[in-house]
Amino acid sequence: MVLCPQGDRAQTYCELESVLWGDDSCLQCGVVNRLLAEVSWDLTAGQGVTEDTKVAASDVLVALACSHFSFVLAELLAQLNAPGQISKEFVLITVGKLLSTNALQCIPFMRVVLLGLRTVLGQLGSGRILRAACGALEQWAKAVNVYICTWKGCSLPATQKEQLYESLSQVLCSVASTLLDCQEEEDKQAVIGAMTPLMRVLLHKEEHREHVWEQLLWLLHHYRTVQDTSRVTKSLLSFLEALEQAQIPVPKGKCLAISSVVYSKLTADSTEHSQEQKAELSQCILLQARICPEETILFLESQLGHKREAVRVAALGLLGALARCDEPAIAEKLPQVVEAVKRVCRDPSIRVRRALLHFIRELLSANAQSCSAWDVVGYIFSEFSQSSSRRAAGLLSAQEAQEEGGLQGLCMDVLGSLDISVRGMAKLLWPRLLIYVMPAKYTGMLIPLSRCLRALAESNELTAGHEHHELDPDVLNACLQETTLTPHNLLARLLVVAGSPFAGSKLQAAALLLMQSLHSRIHAAVGAMWNSEIPLLLQYLQGGKGNIPDAAEWERRLLQFLRASLETIGDDAWIKRLSCALSQWLDSSPSSSGEKAFLYKALGTTLGACQELPHVQENLLQHLTRAQPEEPSEAQGIISLVCQAADSHFGLVLETLTAFAATSCSGRGLRVSRRRKTTQASRRAEATCSAVMLAHSSMALRASKEQLLAHVEADIAGNILLLSISSSQNLQTNLAVAQSILEVGCAIQAVGNLGSFHPVLKHKLLLILQNLMKTTLWDFPAASLHLKVILALEQWSKLEISFSSKEICSLLSDCCRAILPLPSAAEQLGKIRNAEQAVLQLQSLHMATKALGRLMAVLLKTKPSPVHFVDIAEVLWFWLSSDKPWVCKRALQVCAQLLEDCRDGVAFQTRGAYLPFGALAGLLGPLTCEPTSSSRQLAAACLSSVLHIQAKATNRLLQTDDPASLCEGLSARSDASQQLQTSIQIAEMVCKNIPKEQAADFMNAIQEPFRRARGSRVSAAGNWMLTFLATRGKDIGPDVRGILSTLHTCAESMREPSFMSFVHHAVLILARHHERLTMNVILEQFVPMDRNTLELWRTLGRDSIGLSVLKRLARKLRRVGDDSSQPSSSSGRLHAQQPSAESLTVTRAISEMVSVQSKEGVQSLLPSLLPGLLLQLSKALGEEMLFAPLSPWRGHAEDQRQEGNVCRPFCETLLSVLTKCAEKSWLTPFWRQKMSALLESPRTYAEGMCLLTR
Repeated sequence: MVLCPQGDRAQTYCELESVLWGDDSCLQCGVVNRLLAEVSWDLTAGQGVTEDTKVAASDVLVALACSHFSFVLAELLAQLNAPGQISKEFVLITVGKLLSTNALQCIPFMRVVLLGLRTVLGQLGSGRILRAACGALEQWAKAVNVYICTWKGCSLPATQKEQLYESLSQVLCSVASTLLDCQEEEDKQAVIGAMTPLMRVLLHKEEHREHVWEQLLWLLHHYRTVQDTSRVTKSLLSFLEALEQAQIPVPKGKCLAISSVVYSKLTADSTEHSQEQKAELSQCILLQARICPEETILFLESQLGHKREAVRVAALGLLGALARCDEPAIAEKLPQVVEAVKRVCRDPSIRVRRALLHFIRELLSANAQSCSAWDVVGYIFSEFSQSSSRRAAGLLSAQEAQEEGGLQGLCMDVLGSLDISVRGMAKLLWPRLLIYVMPAKYTGMLIPLSRCLRALAESNELTAGHEHHELDPDVLNACLQETTLTPHNLLARLLVVAGSPFAGSKLQAAALLLMQSLHSRIHAAVGAMWNSEIPLLLQYLQGGKGNIPDAAEWERRLLQFLRASLETIGDDAWIKRLSCALSQWLDSSPSSSGEKAFLYKALGTTLGACQELPHVQENLLQHLTRAQPEEPSEAQGIISLVCQAADSHFGLVLETLTAFAATSCSGRGLRVSRRRKTTQASRRAEATCSAVMLAHSSMALRASKEQLLAHVEADIAGNILLLSISSSQNLQTNLAVAQSILEVGCAIQAVGNLGSFHPVLKHKLLLILQNLMKTTLWDFPAASLHLKVILALEQWSKLEISFSSKEICSLLSDCCRAILPLPSAAEQLGKIRNAEQAVLQLQSLHMATKALGRLMAVLLKTKPSPVHFVDIAEVLWFWLSSDKPWVCKRALQVCAQLLEDCRDGVAFQTRGAYLPFGALAGLLGPLTCEPTSSSRQLAAACLSSVLHIQAKATNRLLQTDDPASLCEGLSARSDASQQLQTSIQIAEMVCKNIPKEQAADFMNAIQEPFRRARGSRVSAAGNWMLTFLATRGKDIGPDVRGILSTLHTCAESMREPSFMSFVHHAVLILARHHERLTMNVILEQFVPMDRNTLELWRTLGRDSIGLSVLKRLARKLRRVGDDSSQPSSSSGRLHAQQPSAESLTVTRAISEMVSVQSKEGVQSLLPSLLPGLLLQLSKALGEEMLFAPLSPWRGHAEDQRQEGNVCRPFCETLLSVLTKCAEKSWLTPFWRQKMSALLESPRTYAEGMCLLTR
């Protein structure tokens, strides 16, 4: 092994260690000695041996000691005592390992080992060897401690024991002196680690204890000298554990000294402790409390008054830990501790308040009897209320508010963690807890409060006939004198929590469960009924998987439960007291609270169950008079109160409401209010009037058919009419008028149409609605009022009220003028500063447009005829053609809703095809290219409905795809070209279904964009027009003349001349199918021949029908000449005359068409063109002969001056025809000028003809 490299030696040692641990047999002495020599050499070598090899060699010796302990220990001691400069670090490490693994085997050699270690310690200063020696000494001391614990079983003589203790004392002094000389942190930690086991051993000998206490206090001094104090804490903790285990008394003052040092370290602001270190420091103090309870508790109590927050918090935490300690000596001191803690309950510090709550939790979980001197339950609720008040004040920072919220949660946790099985807990909690059910400020604590009270009830601690001999007399008397803790108040309180919309399902469930547990204290008759009904309510409240209970439905069920409970009780006196309790809760609740709305309904339900009618009427008048209806929540509360009470006392409530209205909403009072509009009395009177109107209509909605028949006309609708006439005209009052009329209509509709309803009263109500729509200004957000009015008109229109066509159109026109031209969304958002109010305004406007469409559909249902549909639809024409995008969009929303309702429900009486189809398609089609995607998609939806309506009206299936399926192509995600292509696809679908007899209607409707619009709408109209003509052009012969007239009108009035090509293309499509008629109409109407008309003829000439049209023009020109020919004179001259307009028009048309025709085409028509042109030319010149003797050229200028240029158009056309057919050499300017000059003069005409025919 000596020759092995270092890496191989370490590996060899590891293998050897493994063999030694696995083999229990003894080796021969020679082998053991040889092995010890080799290993010792590597263990003590100064250089040339790696640290890994030394570690492996040390492990070999430990393994060898299992079978040859004495040999190994002797070798190690020899190395420790060996003179010279050898490395003893790993020798000491090996000794420490040997002592830790073979403690009992070391007992006979304790003195020898100690002597060797003491020798080494005396020779060392600092460094790694010192740390190794201290480690070995620490392990040796622990081995001795094991020996002392088994002292009786050892055979060590008494003299040797004394010598051992003496040696230990000397070693302790030596180690302590070594600590004084240490400068390195690691050295100090090693020495401290060695001292504690030595002191634990010396504690067993009384004469050495004083020395041990001195060393301990001196050791605690090193909290200030070492950087890492955790070793000092662990040493102290080990010492105190030994002290407790040995039950050794602590000298007076020592405990206080230790507590002061440890506590100051625990609460020091300058030191950051880990959670483990804090736990160890706290455990030190808790151990002292078990050893010296009185001194330690007095010390901690003294710290409760310290000026530093951290000191007070730590003291409360430690006292709380002591409270759950099961030591009898500590339990005896708990009343004293509670008295001391009670003095800090007013500490404003958040941390102290939190620590105090933790203390209370620990105290209550261990010993509730110790709280008799302090109402800890009251403190918990007081702390919760204090935190709630601070948060509600809104003066806290975000962090402070979060901390206060944490305190509230802790209060709930403390109360929720109470264990009523702890002795004395029932006496402590009952009846204290009942007091805290009532105040609203403790609502948040109701969940743990309910749990505790229910647990008390289940344990039979809480019963109606319970004897109170074990209860605290003072607390019991205070509870019995509490006037608010009555059954009626208790039920009212729990109902309020269960019905509050902001409580949350857990809090509501807690209220119901507590109600069920306290049923015997509320009323004896409800036990069985509540045991069956409350679980059903809880089941609904909890909901199914993923289901959230509906608030309105929950409120309905809870009120139904209340009504059933009162019917079960059946005691009017008890019900009256409950109504008084609910009235008190109602009066004390702020208007803005969510619970007040439910309180009104609960009170109304209670009054409805009461059979003492004077009490009911008195209570109603009391609340109607005291309410503040200018607050919306109060106004709604009055309505709820009246309606709930009217369920059982309809006539009485209606009479009471009428009497109240007569005194509080009289015209005289309101006239005073009008003169003093800014006064509070005026606002109150107006709000009261609105609330009373809505109360009447709400009662109508809940009334039975018999009740409605008896009262709707005179008592309900009549009162609403009187109140609306006498009330001032402002937005809120008008809203109430519209809403009340709407609800009366809904009530009538619900029970069936009332044919006996007075027609004059109907007319007046409808007149009020129409006037509201007319007179509403745009200066304030009016969309909500418009919505109410339209909904009311829609509802009353369902009641078979006859309308003439004129009345329908007038009514709908007023509605459209009131809604559609309102400012755009951007303008309204700019005017209305309140963002939330602006959003509500826009939502109301959107709903109003859809309601207007439904109103139109309802009016159609009264008389479903196409004539009426045309009348209604014509109201929208103007708005659909608006240049303002937002106006057009709203009109589209109305139209889409109207058509959707017609598509789904209205059965039209038709004569053949659906009459307005063509006009609707022509008007809606171009809107599929509107700037906004929503308008484009609405237009497509309208066209889809039109197609379905047309199919239903003609009793056939839809033959094309649905335009609604192409809405994605009109969205904002598509570019302009895709949107245009989608619009054309929709046009192809729609145009296939337009009846041929409605072609003119389509064209008349689609001309509007050409006449009034610009941009994309004109382009879309052009594409739709071309698509229609391409699809149905051959079938619309009778309407061609009218369509061409429409196209001519468009060409004359078009704002965008660049879109004239659509007109030309449309005429071309018609000419392809109806050539002769189209050409005649063009010649008749498309005059004068401006540049647009000339381009039209060129467009015709370029097409494949160009030659055919040119041939017809040639024949037309000849007929014009033949029809206007006159007899010639004897001189061979014709009477010269001006050319006719028709001949000039035809000639000019020929010229334009020839200019775009091919040479071959013109040549083929030359025999047809020349006769007519020459005839017109000769007529213009007044010469009958075509060929005459040549005239001198020199007379041409004079003749031209005399005759003018009347024949020039014919000459130019003739030359154009000839030029198209002739050689290129003829096309020289000189030749054309000469030929034109010769032909234009009668004198040179014959010469020109000769030149022409060469």
